[in-house]
Amino acid sequence: MADEDRTRAGSQPADESTDRPAPHRPAETTTGQTRSTLRRLARTRRRRRWAVEGVAVLACLVALLSYLGTRSDPDPDGDAADRPAGVSAGRPTGLPGADGRTSEAGPAMPGLRPRQRTPSPDPTPSASSPAPPPPAGSTLSVSRADVAAEVDLTAVGTRDWLFWGLRGGKSTVRKRGGSGEIVDGGGHGNRVGWDGNQEVFSWRDGAPERSVRDTPNGVYTCGVGNGFTLAVAGSGELRTVQLYAGTWMARGRLEARLSTGGPASTLRLEDPYTSRTAQFTVRFRVPKDARLILTWTVEKVFTDRCGNVGLQAVAVR
Repeated sequence: MADEDRTRAGSQPADESTDRPAPHRPAETTTGQTRSTLRRLARTRRRRRWAVEGVAVLACLVALLSYLGTRSDPDPDGDAADRPAGVSAGRPTGLPGADGRTSEAGPAMPGLRPRQRTPSPDPTPSASSPAPPPPAGSTLSVSRADVAAEVDLTAVGTRDWLFWGLRGGKSTVRKRGGSGEIVDGGGHGNRVGWDGNQEVFSWRDGAPERSVRDTPNGVYTCGVGNGFTLAVAGSGELRTVQLYAGTWMARGRLEARLSTGGPASTLRLEDPYTSRTAQFTVRFRVPKDARLILTWTVEKVFTDRCGNVGLQAVAVR
């Protein structure tokens, strides 16, 4: 029995709790480390992709800013691209020529004041243009200033005055009992009347209209080379001439010279976008039978819609 028991004991399987192989712990540890490494690699790839995308976006922004910078400078001679804010594409109300001219057709409102104008992109000469001395016994100087909001021709033109455009392009009014020193020499181009001047004129000693108050009328002519020619007779004494003139989308050129010879004095006035007016003051002295000659012409236009020069009045004292 003892031998049989020992035989059975020797043939019996080993206890599972003592002889079972130990769990494979190293395998589980290796799998966890692999998953952690993969997550780190994935995060690294995402960061690299984000960095590449950020660099691409930054490069696009730099290229866009460079492109916009090349388009920031307008063409000063453009008729629409360079127009300042607030200036419409069409002709301003009450200004001469083309669609906006008033002439004999009907009334219009005055335009903007000259001191509200956008400065011209083209350099212009200074307000005073000195010239070499004229012949002996003669004097000539020219300067420019803004026009007063209201001009009293009776007070300004104590010797003589002349006003244009009260009743249309061919209408003139002269000082009653004046010296007659002012001569309208004509000029090139068709004169058109208008009633949109930026300043108003009054008088109490006119002919044929004896008294007029606050008229904005004047005349203008369009196109390069066209304009007005005036003359003022000399007396051997120093005289002062006030010329009231303007431009619309053009550059006007005033030339003053003496019939006795000598160099001319020249001033310019311009506004590429709308209208502008000025009071030109000419001081001169020439002997009797000699004259001061003034020419006011269009030197350059900034539009194909009747860039022009205008004329309101001239006065002598």
